[in-house]
Amino acid sequence: MRRIIVCADDFGLDVAVNDAVEAAHRDGVLTCTSLMVAAPAAADAVQRARLVPSLRVGLHVVLVDGKPMLPAAMVPDLVDEHGLFDDRMVRAGFRFFLLPRVRRQLAAEIRAQFEAFRATGLPLDHANAHKHMHLHPTVAGMIMAIGRDYGLKAMRVPAEPFAALRGAGEERSVGAALAQTGLAIWIRLLRHRLRYAGLAVNDHLFGLAWTGGMTEARLLRLLPVLPDGVSEIYFHP
Repeated sequence: MRRIIVCADDFGLDVAVNDAVEAAHRDGVLTCTSLMVAAPAAADAVQRARLVPSLRVGLHVVLVDGKPMLPAAMVPDLVDEHGLFDDRMVRAGFRFFLLPRVRRQLAAEIRAQFEAFRATGLPLDHANAHKHMHLHPTVAGMIMAIGRDYGLKAMRVPAEPFAALRGAGEERSVGAALAQTGLAIWIRLLRHRLRYAGLAVNDHLFGLAWTGGMTEARLLRLLPVLPDGVSEIYFHP
């Protein structure tokens, strides 16, 4: 059996994004979206979601390339002089691993984002992380542990099977092949940890290779070749 979740990331980033998410759900195939609680248009996103209860909303945890929920003074090791998260993911990842004070601030920020989501009154459908930073074992562990207090039941596993993309006409680049190989161990570890914790997970994810370019034509080519199981197709409207 094949089942599909159609999800939009970055809900709340901008009013134009919110417009697109709402239209894609009302008039299209979008089933859920992931909310950035500290983003500029988060309040607008929440208002729209309350008026469209059939749109399932999850938490898009932002820990890189964005703005924290907590004041910068409470997470000084996570932000730069402008009060924004580091946009260099590798450097941020090493600091999450190696520095206890950074991990303490990280846990406080993740809890603040879950708390802000709970304050919206929206049911928590799922959680994932901006730029898939929940592949980082430290981040994944914190989201799982903290998320339990807020009723977390599902998380995304960013595992994109290239066989289906090839069937949809995608040519595999050397860079994509290297990236997939390098992340394979972290993807397996994340899936194991989530399932062991009793969380629901997708079997496959589509949108990585075509990020920012998931067009109607590509989607229509992909649908007939989707593998068995639960496939999440995600977009950035």
